[in-house]
Amino acid sequence: MTMAAGAAPTRGPMTLRDWAQLLLLGAIWGGSFFFARIAVAEIHPLALVLFRVAIATAALQLYLAIRGPSFRLAFPHAGLFFLLALANNVIPFSLIFAGQTELGAGIASVLNATTPFWTLLLANALTADEKLSWNKLAGISLGVAGTAVMIGPGLAVGLGEPVWAKLALIGASVSYAIALMIARRFKGVPAPVIATGQLTASTIIMIPVVLIAYGPAGLFSVSPPVWAAVLGLALLSTAFAYILYFNLVASAGATNASLVTLIVPVSAVLLGFLFLGERLQLFEMGGMALIGVGLITIDGRLFGRW
Repeated sequence: MTMAAGAAPTRGPMTLRDWAQLLLLGAIWGGSFFFARIAVAEIHPLALVLFRVAIATAALQLYLAIRGPSFRLAFPHAGLFFLLALANNVIPFSLIFAGQTELGAGIASVLNATTPFWTLLLANALTADEKLSWNKLAGISLGVAGTAVMIGPGLAVGLGEPVWAKLALIGASVSYAIALMIARRFKGVPAPVIATGQLTASTIIMIPVVLIAYGPAGLFSVSPPVWAAVLGLALLSTAFAYILYFNLVASAGATNASLVTLIVPVSAVLLGFLFLGERLQLFEMGGMALIGVGLITIDGRLFGRW
């Protein structure tokens, strides 16, 4: 990665494959809010982080052992993986799960949707091929506004919730932006290896943290429905999702990959509509339209034709 002014060309618009991966990832991470909301009812946030990353690590290590590539490709980058684990898993997961003990999913998704803004600022300062542009700034602003509109009347309620919980979600978004800058450094490392290395390092960090904080007693005393939610969170929303995510970082860049946080609230609302029988409100459809316009603005090709 070139970290200062260099000869690297500016990235062009995302390909159709990039957009497909982004939308799929947004749908998967939209479901993670349901899993997390169920799980935090019985599991402390730090313990949930450990279960999430440990189960995902086991699944990905098994995948690499059967299908490859070899996990030995991660060994030369061990130190970088621990940095990535802290910035992309340990810190944001802990902050998000802690914040969700006080915040509803609506305000949490709005604060999480600020990730592309922080990523854009960092990428502009630290990279040569992801510079600030009017369409990215305008599109991200429209996306965050659309997310706020989607919450509708619930946003006002969320604004009265504890400040520390909101700061925790903003801190998680900044941490994700830093993680994207770190992820850019894994040039030539396959996405499954990056995902496995990151989650393995996260597990190594979290085991002593949880044991010191709580000890082993009662750690696994969880009801079957909550275990099902933990498995969904670990296998689908973590193991599989991070393979998609690092593929996207490599092919589309950090700023474009961060746009998934604008799609997550849309998918969460649509999943509730499709599978939980929730009504789709007019303000939610308006917010989705704003997010759609924001993504078209970021892509820029339509305005280029005009």
